[in-house]
Amino acid sequence: MNPIRNTRFLASLVAVLALASAEAQTSPAVPRLVVGILIDQLRSDYLEAFSPLYGERGFKRLLREARMYTQAEYPFSHPDRASASACLYSGTSPYNNGIVGAMWMNRSTLRPVYCVDDEAWKGFLTTESSSPRFLGVSTIVDELKVATEGRALAYSIAPFRDAAVLSAGHAADGAFWINDLTGQWCGTSYYGDYPQWAVAYDQYMPLGKRISSLTWTPMNDLVGNFNYFISGGMKQPFKHSFSGPRKFRAFKASACVNEEVNRFALHCAQHTALGMDGVTDFLGITYYSGNYDHQTLSDSPMELQDTYVRLDRDLGALMDALEKKVGAGNVLFVVTSTGYADQETSDLSKYRIPTGTFSLDKAAALLNMYLMAVYGQGQYVETKYGAQLYLNHKLIEEKQLNLTEVLGRSQDFLMQMSGVKDVYTSQRLTLGAWTPGINRIRNGYNPKCSGDILIEVAPGWNLVHEELNEKTLIRESYMGFPLFFLGCNIPTEVVKTPVTVDCVAPTLAQFMRIRAPNACSAAPLTGLR
Repeated sequence: MNPIRNTRFLASLVAVLALASAEAQTSPAVPRLVVGILIDQLRSDYLEAFSPLYGERGFKRLLREARMYTQAEYPFSHPDRASASACLYSGTSPYNNGIVGAMWMNRSTLRPVYCVDDEAWKGFLTTESSSPRFLGVSTIVDELKVATEGRALAYSIAPFRDAAVLSAGHAADGAFWINDLTGQWCGTSYYGDYPQWAVAYDQYMPLGKRISSLTWTPMNDLVGNFNYFISGGMKQPFKHSFSGPRKFRAFKASACVNEEVNRFALHCAQHTALGMDGVTDFLGITYYSGNYDHQTLSDSPMELQDTYVRLDRDLGALMDALEKKVGAGNVLFVVTSTGYADQETSDLSKYRIPTGTFSLDKAAALLNMYLMAVYGQGQYVETKYGAQLYLNHKLIEEKQLNLTEVLGRSQDFLMQMSGVKDVYTSQRLTLGAWTPGINRIRNGYNPKCSGDILIEVAPGWNLVHEELNEKTLIRESYMGFPLFFLGCNIPTEVVKTPVTVDCVAPTLAQFMRIRAPNACSAAPLTGLR
């Protein structure tokens, strides 16, 4: 070989190796700990309204240091806590992941099903049997476990069973929530033995022994004298204690529960190896920021203000403690909302706002009478749940009826009823023309557990289900909520472009250098690295 060419070749090779080495040295390290913080019913307008009451280490730190998406939304209609938790960590909507809500109707038994019930897996410190069996796809936690061959640690901690189990996914090391009857932190045998550190917490710091001495009052005088809401003028400062058979349920729907979540989460962090090696670990946290004991806003406006102030303190304390343990540059926080709010009840008629009552039970009975008049005797409407009707497929097959025709006639009949905005059949959702509105409804539908007919009640009307004694005032108002990413050298920026929450899982997967969940088709967010 020509010596000159040989020298040039060696020089080029050295240059390439040097460049590769430099790139490897500047390549961002994976986080040691990823912390997913899901805040039940967090709203942008309240977050901003109460900002004069905040400290410096919670929401103000996020606003100051994080990459903030101001207009986050879920890619499907009518999210609740369960469907939001599943979407956030699976990176896909209920149409794919199977979690359409906290409850739905079981077609085979004609009985409502709770989203994490599973008699095959008994509970620890609870009579509830739970697993993520209805979650039909993988989550970011599952993919982390697969990528690390099980070495990654993953825990989920929430006041509520649905959020705890769905955030943990299939492969976590534990999911923990507060028992409604005893106040104990409890779990499920699905994730293995109940860890000793959790047993120790309930032995030495049990909520059941502390709750009788807990009193919830405004955190400080500033909270008691601040009023954002225009309704009713200033309210007297409140004082709540927790007693009676519902004391733990009321506690879980109060600002005080977030401090308890912090206690247990930091106990977990102190007594496990979370974030202590080069393998990325995961910690899922769920907080509560809704109305006190699910009351209306007019009943508890001061409590809601104090909830945000206390949440600000608890959020800051959690972030500071975890960064102190793991290292400030080694923790990646993602903070967002469940994207819904508790229903308000108002008498709109006295303000001459169009309103009325739509009875699902009466609608089902009238539809069944109509179908009998057309097709002969039979129970064509088998059952109902929420705003959905389930047809009797066995009867339709026995009578050799065309299902498409039956659905079409049913849709036309229901559309004539007062209070009905629109009617969606299963075939219209799966085979019909695409529009943005239909796509959101389709994403919230699942063929295995949703009804054959979905009734969209007009805004301002009350949806009433007499058999279940349920009444819901329908609203379609936009509820904005934020999405924050903090840590791992993510640049500070406020992004006003709307984003959907299903983008979070692939974004976290990119940071952890693992695969996105197996049903996630959303692209990761850009500009974070």
